[in-house]
Amino acid sequence: MKITFVGGGNMANALIGGLLKQGFSAANLLAIDPYAEARDKLRAQFGVRTGETLDSGALDCDVLVLAVKPQQMRAALTPLADKLSRQLVVSIAAGLRIANLARWLGGYARIVRAMPNTPALIGRGVTGLVADPSVDATERHAASAILGAVGSVAWLEDETKMDAVTALSGSGPAYVFYFIEALVDAGIELGLAPDAARRLTLDTILGAAQLAADSVDSVVTLRERVTSKGGTTAAALAVMETQNFKALIADALKAAAARGREIGDELGHD
Repeated sequence: MKITFVGGGNMANALIGGLLKQGFSAANLLAIDPYAEARDKLRAQFGVRTGETLDSGALDCDVLVLAVKPQQMRAALTPLADKLSRQLVVSIAAGLRIANLARWLGGYARIVRAMPNTPALIGRGVTGLVADPSVDATERHAASAILGAVGSVAWLEDETKMDAVTALSGSGPAYVFYFIEALVDAGIELGLAPDAARRLTLDTILGAAQLAADSVDSVVTLRERVTSKGGTTAAALAVMETQNFKALIADALKAAAARGREIGDELGHD
């Protein structure tokens, strides 16, 4: 499988690195970026081919991965209108809908829309995927292989659910970082040294997440096992319940999903 990346930023770097670790040949990977510094970095780090523009050689591929910023996508795709014939197009740009991408490509709709998240940078990401009906099973498998090189994948059948994916997993790492920040600050306020508060927080979250991932029990059951009646955990959770913590999280995700729809509207119009 020959893959051309349009854009050589962080996510393209993560995907290329992940693919090479999975056994893909560097000779079959091409990265297009207008900036010489980005091209030099890609060649030095991964040994892949690079180019400055999307010429006919760049389009000699099986998969075209669109890894440019959403605001730059239309300008990047306009020169490709009516020039694609057999390639699968995979977009990792947040908010941009398949219909808009297809329109900018002159009606070419063999497109998979993907929403990875930043833990992909360390191979622990998760990506939501949705495909145009014209994409066949083999092409869906190819998209899974590419995004699966940096973590797990979850396919959706309804593109309207991608705003929920963006709100939950796309933006989700920031929520976790914010929670980590809050726990560390609270630990320091209780008298812990900053280094100790950070270590205790990070290892607690890593351990709890791994326990939840490995357990056959629900997170509700796991939480209940830690919460002794009248104990310290119960006292803390009671405060969270009083402050409607779950409702706050739900409202936050709803706001993120709404903003995702707005961004799609803003960037997708002609």
